Amino acid sequence: MADELPTEAYEVVVVGGGPAGQTAALYSTRLGHRTALVDRGGGRAAMMQEVHNLIGVREETSGNELLGVGKDQLGEYGCDVHRDMLTSCQRSGDGGIILHGNNANYRAECVVLATGFNDVRPDPPLPRTGRGLHYCLHCDAHMFVDESVYVMGHAESAAHVAAIMLNFTDEVDLLTRGAEPEWSDDTTQMLGVHPIDVIREEVSGIQNGEDGWLKAIEFDDGTVREYRGGFAMYGAEYNNGLARELGCEINDDGSVVVEDHGQTTADGVYAVGDLTPGHNQVPIALADGAKAGISIHFSLRDFPRDPDAIADAGPVRSESVPGIPDELLEQAVDFHTYE
Repeated sequence: MADELPTEAYEVVVVGGGPAGQTAALYSTRLGHRTALVDRGGGRAAMMQEVHNLIGVREETSGNELLGVGKDQLGEYGCDVHRDMLTSCQRSGDGGIILHGNNANYRAECVVLATGFNDVRPDPPLPRTGRGLHYCLHCDAHMFVDESVYVMGHAESAAHVAAIMLNFTDEVDLLTRGAEPEWSDDTTQMLGVHPIDVIREEVSGIQNGEDGWLKAIEFDDGTVREYRGGFAMYGAEYNNGLARELGCEINDDGSVVVEDHGQTTADGVYAVGDLTPGHNQVPIALADGAKAGISIHFSLRDFPRDPDAIADAGPVRSESVPGIPDELLEQAVDFHTYE
């Protein structure tokens, strides 16, 4: 079936349309490389009710609005944006990379993987995502200053996030939901000397206010506790299937091993954003994408020409420049033509 689909050829294919992927595609396109963004839709950024910690973007902007503007910008600069689900990939005989999608195949000299991860959701009943159920402490802790907060989980990470939330509020509960705690004895001692209530009962119901925000959580023992919101800490599932197929080294937690500018251990393959280790923040994802785009430009750009190529072909002639492809050159001229 994949062999019957059309093949689109690019210098750079970015897989994943979140902030990191869009930024990598933006830099690659504006630096003169035929670039495609292949996006299946969804993702953590698209789920954001409000964008936090991004200078110049007000918090009433949703994740979908932010990404929608980004895709419009990519199109204006000449990046092809494809809505497609990639199912597999392989190396071609000439060293390129073939990505197989449901709608087309995509050939690239360089691939940027921005496929992120999925937060592991606890079992229902749960508050609404973004209206009382949150996953990013650094994004959303500010929302709960001086509010009653829960942290849901039974591992080390949950206990430490509960303690961190004491920097923002004096009402913090740790909900293990009937599971046996997996944290260490030292962590048990830490919890014992901080004002954190460990609630071991399973959650039996959720109460929401008229605005849709969480109001309270009901427990199996019949108690009801009021909360403004909280955090679920059950880990992440990394979308690293393509990275594994291409031979990228994978960390124990499922993230992809990268160098400073997103280079993986596989030639011509970069990884950016939530697929890589580090803080899962939109501004950091933007920086990851920018650094990868610049690094790719250094590896693909025509000029200055390699000395060996000069020795074989002679000096660069004026008719050989600029190196930007004709279609991107024309689009750039149109973009920057002022009346």
